[in-house]
Amino acid sequence: MLDGSKKIYTFGKRKIKKLAGLMILTAGILWGILGIFVRELNADDLASMDIVLIRAVTTTIILLPILFIRKKGEWKIRLRDIWCFIGTGIGSIVFFNFCYFKAVVMTSLSVAAVLLYTAPAFVIIISAFIFRERVTVKKVIALILTFLGLMLVTGILGSGSRLSAGGILFGLGAGLGYALYSIFSRFAIQRGYPPLTITFYTFLIAAISSAVMTNPVRIIGSFTARPFLLIPALLLGALCTVCPFALYTTGLQYTENGVASIIASIEPVASTVVGALIYGEFLSAWNAAGVVMVLSGVIISSLRPKKS
Repeated sequence: MLDGSKKIYTFGKRKIKKLAGLMILTAGILWGILGIFVRELNADDLASMDIVLIRAVTTTIILLPILFIRKKGEWKIRLRDIWCFIGTGIGSIVFFNFCYFKAVVMTSLSVAAVLLYTAPAFVIIISAFIFRERVTVKKVIALILTFLGLMLVTGILGSGSRLSAGGILFGLGAGLGYALYSIFSRFAIQRGYPPLTITFYTFLIAAISSAVMTNPVRIIGSFTARPFLLIPALLLGALCTVCPFALYTTGLQYTENGVASIIASIEPVASTVVGALIYGEFLSAWNAAGVVMVLSGVIISSLRPKKS
């Protein structure tokens, strides 16, 4: 009986391993559509850091009962491992959001978006030193294709976008912060924590720390005055946070950090497509070429070497 259970578990694990790339790709697409719900909340005078707090709180509330219903003790963590979740919660979520919002103000949306997606380069370099992941030709080609594609998607090439030293530094800081989720998640995975546990403690710590950077009383007042805001807030938490982070962290168990980060670069492509389809935002031939380049980079990074 035990032997049969072991076979089912091994089969399930093998199946997840095969779907790891698709999980990460789906996570990137779900992150890409969060702009729909952010715009709804933003339209009611909620600032960017307010939305970071709303996202963190709703995610924590959604995950709390799920962790208790699932396997016994899945919500427990060891105190000596708390640094992993401080890394994902403050080092990644809060830090990258803070830097990204500063970069948007000091440069432009397109420049900030491209600098944010220096994250795969950071992941590849850091993972090479810490986890001994190889820097292969395939990874470098995929990275270059993805980055050039992002420059076309965001329209930064030939746009004459304004640049400043401070804006570039904050943009690179956002890229580093974004990259740190993959790094600290890997440490948590190696210590045996399941994806939902990692996501829960990431956003619990992010909620506590981002509450210091905004005004929770004012946010509660906004929801009391306009209860319908709960709909985009819950969708932002469930569809664009719990699902993608759980999928990404699950896929990360069976994928190298650098490869996972490149695949997740589908996010701005998804945002661009959503903008064109829902908000009627113009998609030029250069934008379309950028989409193709990003997808090519994602496909190249997803290709598995042939077994000898």
